[in-house]
Amino acid sequence: MKIGELAKRSGCSIQTIRYYEREGLLSSSARSDGNFRLYDHQAEERLMFIKRCRSLDLSLPEVRHLLTLSQAPGSTCGEVNEMVDQHIQQVEERIDELQSLHRQLHDLRNNCSENRTVEDCGIIRSLVQQKGSK
Repeated sequence: MKIGELAKRSGCSIQTIRYYEREGLLSSSARSDGNFRLYDHQAEERLMFIKRCRSLDLSLPEVRHLLTLSQAPGSTCGEVNEMVDQHIQQVEERIDELQSLHRQLHDLRNNCSENRTVEDCGIIRSLVQQKGSK
């Protein structure tokens, strides 16, 4: 199949497919008479694997490593588990950071009622004071 068909079947854009090719995650195995890249079912499966990994916010190096590990199906999955455990830890850290940001924004919002002018805005005053306090 040509790249347009692969894009349609996978739900990935042509630009994304080409990007994954440049990154060495995906390759076309043949060319048509008109010199178009041709993709087989294995390329489609690989692209879907990459897409699922990316939907889990795995980085390209992580995806690349998983693809490499998948080429040795008889080996233990300890490295895979370790990678996912590290990713879980990163996600938990980001959640903590976002919850902190959420609290800060609520605290900031509580500094101003809607009946004030911008000149008397408690949010702006708080931000000015924070800048000066650093």
